[in-house]
Amino acid sequence: MAQFLLVHGAWHGAWCWKHVTESLIRAGHSAHAVTLTGLGERSHLLHRGIDLETHIQDVLQALDAEEMQNAILVVHSYAGMLGTAVADRRASRLKHLVYLDAVVPKPGESWSSTHASATQKARIDAAAESINNSFPPPDPAVFGLSAQGYEWVQRQQTPHPGGTYQHVLNFDAARVASVPRTFINCTVPPLATIDVARRRVMDPQFWDGLWQQNSRVIEMKTGHDPMISAPTELTALLLACAEA
Repeated sequence: MAQFLLVHGAWHGAWCWKHVTESLIRAGHSAHAVTLTGLGERSHLLHRGIDLETHIQDVLQALDAEEMQNAILVVHSYAGMLGTAVADRRASRLKHLVYLDAVVPKPGESWSSTHASATQKARIDAAAESINNSFPPPDPAVFGLSAQGYEWVQRQQTPHPGGTYQHVLNFDAARVASVPRTFINCTVPPLATIDVARRRVMDPQFWDGLWQQNSRVIEMKTGHDPMISAPTELTALLLACAEA
């Protein structure tokens, strides 16, 4: 039995993994989806003091509370920052790290580091103007969603804590690279804020060549929220990661 720990990206919550967690459990595995502080059903906890370390601790605490060993950690979008930190601090507890159309940082970067200046300004300004230091979710159409998937995400998304945006993450790339990794590249349509990560995972010099060790890239011809737009296909890929 494999143990999956699933971490959502910005504006989302554990709710977005519903179809995938149900499928993984039906297949005989353990699957636990984390909701990060201030988001999803924990949006009532949103406050100005939430930062990247808050969310890193959310994931570490879930890993510990679920008593996971050899976990398959699946991190979506923004949560690539969190998965990188967890692999740095708990490499021995992870069997596989899946970056699902996710940020892949360099040491000393923040989530904002790879974004266009206009995106940075819009999010920083919105957080500064809000009462709780947060910025609002985008239209789900940018994730390639339509019909029921679009409506579900539009109903469920919540503002994201602004303190996570410019918080720098320091880590040992060699330690993270010791964990087998898969980057799932969602290409139809590609989300612009993940473009830098897409280039990095194909670059033989990324992390001074360490990224290429124990890593692979898989393409999914769907949008940025494959747990909603293509849950069956995503579940199959995650099960393959458990067997790798």
